[in-house]
Amino acid sequence: MRLIVKILIVVLIAAIGILAGVYWGSTLGQPKTEENVSVVVEKIEKVAKLITIETHLSEIYTYKDYYNYDWSWLRKKALLRVNAKVSAGYDLKKLNIRADSKSRTITIGPIPKVEILSVDHSLDYFDVEEGVFNSFAPEDYNKINANAKAYITKVAANDEVLKQAALQENVMIDMMKAMAQSMGYTLVLDKGVEAPIR
Repeated sequence: MRLIVKILIVVLIAAIGILAGVYWGSTLGQPKTEENVSVVVEKIEKVAKLITIETHLSEIYTYKDYYNYDWSWLRKKALLRVNAKVSAGYDLKKLNIRADSKSRTITIGPIPKVEILSVDHSLDYFDVEEGVFNSFAPEDYNKINANAKAYITKVAANDEVLKQAALQENVMIDMMKAMAQSMGYTLVLDKGVEAPIR
């Protein structure tokens, strides 16, 4: 009887040890993630912008950097996709607006040039290759980000985006006329200098 009790105690201790080991092993193998976020408001500014067109672009962008010779051990290379939303329209801070309550007129103009107002983009890296003597540093990723944004802005400016945004000028003026008329005013356009497309 004592032998059976000793065997049961040993089996019980072994079972507890195995269960503790399995539990400890399963929690040890789980990655621990810790995140700290600090939001700092640097600047708040008032804006008056009228977006007349949004274009969604997706471009493949290749970045290559090497020392003197384009050999694999001296080269770093990244292949990525740039997804962007480009907003074009008018910066209304450049629009002169005068209201005359006696004559019930609102004079606006000259209409500012249409421009790219914002570029919101994201990068998807497909392939990153590093050479033995040339590897990526955090500044390289920042440089790629800035270059990709500049590239998308250039593509958007050349890709009829500004012309399409300028075509919406009459819609914008008709909308302002309707708003002025609903308040009992007449909208007068001061042509001034024409606003050609950049």
